[in-house]
Amino acid sequence: MAVKIRLQRHGKKNQPFYHIVIADARAARDGKFIEKIGTYNPLTSPATINIDADKACQWLQNGAQPTDTVRSILRYSGVLYKKHLQGGVAKGAFSQEVADKRYNDFMEEKSKKIAAQITKNANDRNAKRAEALKVEADVNAKRAEAIAKKRAEAEAAAQKATEEQPAEAETPATETETPAAE
Repeated sequence: MAVKIRLQRHGKKNQPFYHIVIADARAARDGKFIEKIGTYNPLTSPATINIDADKACQWLQNGAQPTDTVRSILRYSGVLYKKHLQGGVAKGAFSQEVADKRYNDFMEEKSKKIAAQITKNANDRNAKRAEALKVEADVNAKRAEAIAKKRAEAEAAAQKATEEQPAEAETPATETETPAAE
């Protein structure tokens, strides 16, 4: 029986969420599986990966073949490095303590990189928001200035019209008041 480590899709349309599972290669994508070893959420930035590294390493050592996407997830989460170190321990190249220390150092460095990426993404998002607010404020200021200018022109036109109307109203009144001849 060929065993694969692969993704099992869950979630709504356009909102994928995956379970990382151990399954028979002949089983359907979302069908029967042997064991669930983690989850993967690609919608977050950076993508959220929760995986049981010990179980994944054990399955890899037993011959389970990861799909291409799962292989990249395992590489990102350090499982393939852990398997590599376990191979060195099995060959006698170094002890288990040295392998554990190397793995822990690797994971600390990886978590620092992830934290830096999260901080960078947050800063970029805040900078984009600030720029958008600045552009919006500039547009609103220009609109307010244009509205104020139009109002001033309208008030000036209304003022001019009211000044001209009384003069025109008086002129016809004087012409109609001529004494009647009898």
